[in-house]
Amino acid sequence: MSNPVKPIGNNNAASPYDRLAALGIKLPDAPPPIANFVTHVLEGNILYLSGQGPREADGRLHTGKVGIDQDVDAAYNHARLTGINLLAVMHQALGDLNRIKRVVKLFGMVNAEPHFEDHPRVINGCSDLFIDVFGDNGQHARSAVGFGSLPGNITVEIEAIVALHD
Repeated sequence: MSNPVKPIGNNNAASPYDRLAALGIKLPDAPPPIANFVTHVLEGNILYLSGQGPREADGRLHTGKVGIDQDVDAAYNHARLTGINLLAVMHQALGDLNRIKRVVKLFGMVNAEPHFEDHPRVINGCSDLFIDVFGDNGQHARSAVGFGSLPGNITVEIEAIVALHD
């Protein structure tokens, strides 16, 4: 599967906001938590982001089981949307995405039917976005796993850890 968004290269001199504009992305407001937790924790120079899902700016969620209700291409786009929501939380938490030194780790969860095997391809939607937005500093360690269910029957949930400049 090819990335449906044209990459803008790994020019690390471009700001994340320039890259978002080149991709045609306007950050939404950060989605609020759905239970008793916070969207992020800042500890020293590390920002830990709680799991986000594929929530549109109007609040609509993308739901269903990947491999039954949603195909890989749709789920890839849901993971990309989840990445946009993670960027919105980063922006809200830090006030400036330029404070991000690098994306350290993603943990991607896919609401998949039991025999589904393309979890990495789905979570690439978020990984590809982060590389497009942060260049080489968007490359990260990652896990991509399947689950029998996710909250609200969402298709994907992704959490992230990012390092900040001193």
